[in-house]
Amino acid sequence: MPGTRSAGLLALGGIAFAALLAVIGHLEVNDDLNPWALTVSDFAVSDRGGVIDVAMVLLALATAVLLPGLRRTGPRSPAAELLLGAWVAGLVLAALVPTNEPGTPMSTAAYLHRYASVVAFLALPVAGWLLARRAHLAPVAGLLRGLVLTSLVLAAAMIWSAYPGDRLLIGLAERLLILAEVAVLATIALTLSRAPGDHAVVVPRESGVPARNAHHNSMIGASKGVTPVRGA
Repeated sequence: MPGTRSAGLLALGGIAFAALLAVIGHLEVNDDLNPWALTVSDFAVSDRGGVIDVAMVLLALATAVLLPGLRRTGPRSPAAELLLGAWVAGLVLAALVPTNEPGTPMSTAAYLHRYASVVAFLALPVAGWLLARRAHLAPVAGLLRGLVLTSLVLAAAMIWSAYPGDRLLIGLAERLLILAEVAVLATIALTLSRAPGDHAVVVPRESGVPARNAHHNSMIGASKGVTPVRGA
């Protein structure tokens, strides 16, 4: 399935480039920002429209590329596709609508950014769990489920930190969560990139002739019209 392999490779490239941009975005921000205490969004708002925002959109596009490849590998999974779509939409919305500056009151845009991120972070693990049931992902089903469970534990840790935990190490929890969820995407993309090619050969046969008799009938057809030479 060349289209499936191409989708996997293209998605892998997008994921890798997005990760590189995210690292660059962290290195270029103000040194006063603490990555363990502040979220990625806090870093992004300090460089509005910078490489971290671009990385989020690129990661969303890489996910969108996977969808056609997944459809070619077997029966469609509407629920998983809907959840992947929610992840894509959440990432794009979070990139376009900034959060508030650290230490300032939450605005309407900041709340929209927060809940778009929450939807994205919860949608992807559930989609990964559903996709792990597909036959073509069977070799990595255990890894996918492990990454999904890790993502859900880290999401719970982040929610605890955001509310009763007084934002204790919320930046660390979020970055580990993002790493686990990107690993889910990368595992799916890598598996698609290794999809076997379709080398099947279609053998034409006469209309109405069952396939199991095709070889026998072809031998008969080859002998038609040949008259044995008899001795005088």
